[in-house]
Amino acid sequence: MSKTFTREEVARHASESDLWIVIDTDVYDLTDFADIHPGGLFPLMQVAGKDATSDFYGMHKQEVLIKFNRYKIGTIANEKRQIHMYEAGDLSNVPFGESSYFMGYRSPYYNERHVQFRKAMRKIVDSLKEQAQEYEASGEGASDEFTQTLGKHGLLAANLGPDAVRLLPPGIELPGGITRDEFDYFYEIIVHEEFTRLVAPGLCTGVLSALAISLPTVILYAKPHIKAKVLPEVLTGKKRMALAITEPYTGSDVANIKTTAKLSADGSHYIVNGVKKWISGGRFADYFSTAVRTDKGISMLLIDRSEGLETKAIKTSYSQAAGTAYVTFDNVKVPVENLLGVENEGFKVVLSNFNHERFIMLCGASMSARNVIRECFLWAHQRKVFGKRLIDQPVIRNKLARMISQMEAQHAWLENLTFQMNHMSHKEQAIKLAGPLALCKFQMTRMLQSVADDACQILGGRALTQTGMGRSIETLQRTNKFSAILGGSEEIMADLGVRQAMKYFPRDARL
Repeated sequence: MSKTFTREEVARHASESDLWIVIDTDVYDLTDFADIHPGGLFPLMQVAGKDATSDFYGMHKQEVLIKFNRYKIGTIANEKRQIHMYEAGDLSNVPFGESSYFMGYRSPYYNERHVQFRKAMRKIVDSLKEQAQEYEASGEGASDEFTQTLGKHGLLAANLGPDAVRLLPPGIELPGGITRDEFDYFYEIIVHEEFTRLVAPGLCTGVLSALAISLPTVILYAKPHIKAKVLPEVLTGKKRMALAITEPYTGSDVANIKTTAKLSADGSHYIVNGVKKWISGGRFADYFSTAVRTDKGISMLLIDRSEGLETKAIKTSYSQAAGTAYVTFDNVKVPVENLLGVENEGFKVVLSNFNHERFIMLCGASMSARNVIRECFLWAHQRKVFGKRLIDQPVIRNKLARMISQMEAQHAWLENLTFQMNHMSHKEQAIKLAGPLALCKFQMTRMLQSVADDACQILGGRALTQTGMGRSIETLQRTNKFSAILGGSEEIMADLGVRQAMKYFPRDARL
């Protein structure tokens, strides 16, 4: 049983050699912590022997209390806790902190099984969050143990969507007891949202996004025996994969790639020469789904990391944990059986996953904005300036109103598109949703930049600091342009959306 103290007892421990404080109703002995407190001794002495609740929450996130729980020695007698302490898997009760169904509203899209899945997945993500942020800060790639933990829970496959989930090796169960047949695109939204809560976009790009844009080329176009070898390795996290299309000379203009693949004299191998640039996850990949120029067009090859293939790190605004790489191919031998699809028809392979890639980016962008809005809402209630809470200032409420309305409008559009995906074949999706998904991405990334800007103004200097209260906001303001460029730039998305609409414009329509 936890010890109890009176506030008078705590007040007697107010020196450098005997330093206690109270936060809410919990009593902490910080005597040994004082020497390692990042802020030094002075702030601690200001609250020694006193209730430090307001001071603490004006400077720190609650996760600090969870991290340093070992310094808690008891509670205040006969007092009830006033502040909810987060537990792994908890859903937020902050307004707009979760999408509406998960806050008690009705929805035609979700049911209690989705709640069950989200809570179970959130527990897993919470258990990995500290480790993920260490990788993000250090720039190291995720360990094999980290990726295999995701594989063990079926989350690498879930990150690719319903089709990949049905390809999971036997014995792997999804979180919350969700069956493979149940898993649809609304469950997939939850997957991407929960991974976004790691606030480690570089790591997630290196581990998850790289996989999500590359492995579908194998699922859809590889020969059966190649699938049988590669899919179990990658979906369990034992091997990693990257998509290698972009070159120093060309990005969206895939037709102008220069990397070549020429058949060997005996016809058993392609000999690949060339370079690729900005390849997400490339530093850590074991397999590369690679666009090459063959004799009469573009083809796609699955290339193992082997002799003649080298990768070098590229520094970007993301963490180095993204594994962004410059890849060189110097007479790399690739068996002809590693051809993905039909020779000289690689464009079909390249284009096959664009819609789903953009869907994934929409999910992550929406949740990134929601996370930041939730933290700004909390901060505005905690932070006092000139004797008032920030939330009591009309200008702050106006910023929050703009952030919330922009984010919720985009999320509603995303859910509508997800419903369409659930009720369309891949062929119908390609015909009807390419334009709307492009336009949604265009507006989503505009929203994301607006939310990041307002969040920075609310958090002030903390929004420019990579640790502490402003971590999520600093991360978003530093990295939001990735969503506006990768997967199709805003300009290309806007144009694509309108051009797709023009295809189906009625010829007999008049104003």
